[in-house]
Amino acid sequence: MTDIRASFGNQGLVRPREGRILGGVCAGLGRRFGLTPWIARLLFVLILMVVPGSQLLIYPVLWILMPDEDRGV
Repeated sequence: MTDIRASFGNQGLVRPREGRILGGVCAGLGRRFGLTPWIARLLFVLILMVVPGSQLLIYPVLWILMPDEDRGV
């Protein structure tokens, strides 16, 4: 799992300290892809409406795998 966290950290997929609401996953994804956290959250909810279920599994997995911005890799 350390290799995955390191890979995510190297790609800029980290959970920022600012802009979090729950775990920081949407804020981190938004930052990585150049979106504001609110746009990333809105897209997450819209995708959840179109394809229900899978996002509820993906979010906690990303929460575990994405390193905190403070801790780095």
